[in-house]
Amino acid sequence: MGMTADDQCGSRGRVDAARMRHHVPTSAVLARLLAEAPADYVSLAWLVDRFQARSFGLVMLLLALVSLLPGVGIIAGILLAFPAVQMILGRESPSVPRFLASRRIPTRHIAGLVARAVPLLERMEAVIHPRLPTPSEATKRVTGVIVLLLAATFVLPVPFSQIIPALAIMLLSFAYLEEDGVLMGISLVAALVSLAVTAATVWATLSAAGLVEKLWTRT
Repeated sequence: MGMTADDQCGSRGRVDAARMRHHVPTSAVLARLLAEAPADYVSLAWLVDRFQARSFGLVMLLLALVSLLPGVGIIAGILLAFPAVQMILGRESPSVPRFLASRRIPTRHIAGLVARAVPLLERMEAVIHPRLPTPSEATKRVTGVIVLLLAATFVLPVPFSQIIPALAIMLLSFAYLEEDGVLMGISLVAALVSLAVTAATVWATLSAAGLVEKLWTRT
């Protein structure tokens, strides 16, 4: 005998409730990561290994945080391209080239970023939680495309140009980690706004340099 609509709704409700009970908040995962980190340096390979099933979201979140440090925006943008492309391809977890996987990051830098991020995440988690589930594979691929576009804007030779896209990537990563469809929708809008701001900045820069008029004249 088939399930009625009420039965299906009840079943979905039980699944969502079970998911919420077993869901470990991102702030707790980051706090545990900091407690387990080696004293001197951590590598990208070590981070990916510790994140396991949540590695895509956490790698992107940490790289977005790292990109806010002075002088590392372009490197972080390049590194972000790896998980983004692999999400588009539907991989289960990210993998990075050996020369990048072994690259060491001072633990004190990670510790400082995580120490500032965890209280903020804890406040956000009071209202953000698994809800409005979206198709996992489609969500992964869409997130990968948007993150790849945002990461590409990190290479612009404009001071502090990576701040807005980095914040958009942080929102996307958090929505992906917390399985929050509502926040995912908000994050996608923020990402589109960031891309629009970047496009306007590039256009204004080219216009100021007279390059737009030269290109228009040639065509």
